[in-house]
Amino acid sequence: MMQADAAFVEVTAKGDKAALEKLLDSDFTWITAAGEVEKKAQVLKAVPKRAITSAESPESKAFTYGALGDVQVNVGRAHALRVWVNRSGSWKALVYQEVMSRETPPTFTPGAGKDCENPCKALAFTPKDDTERAIAAAYMKLETVAHARNSAGFGSLVGDEFAAASSNSDTLQTKRSRMAEFDRAKDGGLAPTPLLSARMFVFGDAALMLSEHTPDRGNPLHVTRIWVKRAGSWVEVASYQTAVTLSASAK
Repeated sequence: MMQADAAFVEVTAKGDKAALEKLLDSDFTWITAAGEVEKKAQVLKAVPKRAITSAESPESKAFTYGALGDVQVNVGRAHALRVWVNRSGSWKALVYQEVMSRETPPTFTPGAGKDCENPCKALAFTPKDDTERAIAAAYMKLETVAHARNSAGFGSLVGDEFAAASSNSDTLQTKRSRMAEFDRAKDGGLAPTPLLSARMFVFGDAALMLSEHTPDRGNPLHVTRIWVKRAGSWVEVASYQTAVTLSASAK
């Protein structure tokens, strides 16, 4: 996976479409820091410029969960998530997503409103099978405890490696920092937001969830989540949330 990831970084920097095509899964999605969404065919017509182009050694982490894996890169306020899937022994890029954190702490947090009907009590999503139903149930439970700022409940529903980046926050969140915010009765720019639509890709005991959200205020969000089944329960290990800017939505 790391060899494929290094190749992805190199060929996207060069704009090498032929080499890039070999690295992309048929379901590949590119989400820019402005919230523009491009599928594989669009990316191969004109390779977008990546937000993180520094040649310096950025902070990065990599995780593999069977056939699904991800690489997380952070440079200052810029964050990138690259999700990989192993199909027939070959790693292919499934998602590339950028998030640009706020320069200053948020003055308000876009959310699901006082009652959190959606996504805490109901979802605009129809699971295809029992696995998707189990992940959807875990997602609703996670959003319910987050809405209640229940740090202990939250801690039981995310992995120790949990990371969350959001256009609405000035901080890259970890499991520990998120629980500390809940203990201080704060949201820090991240909160449950109404779900507009979602797609799931399940690979054994790991799953990718791509979703669109319309918060009660602020801009729409594109969210990528990674779920892993541990000890019989699904836990979230990554959540990257990119707000759609006016310029991106106009396109």
